[in-house]
Amino acid sequence: MAKPSSRDMALARQARLAGAVMAATIVLWMAAQWLGGRLGWDPRYSFLIDFAALAGFAWALIVTFRIWRHGKRDK
Repeated sequence: MAKPSSRDMALARQARLAGAVMAATIVLWMAAQWLGGRLGWDPRYSFLIDFAALAGFAWALIVTFRIWRHGKRDK
């Protein structure tokens, strides 16, 4: 089996990071929503948490799209 190139290793590292960001975003978003409901936070904080989660997902989507585009270009 051929040794992966440094470019392939960098793309794999980016993919792992994007996956970790998505998983962490889901867990943190759910925990913050639960905590906010439990402590009776103002609804505007809920929207702030939602926008932060959307930003995390948008970043992961952009990184994933870039990885896909680089993989497609190599073939």
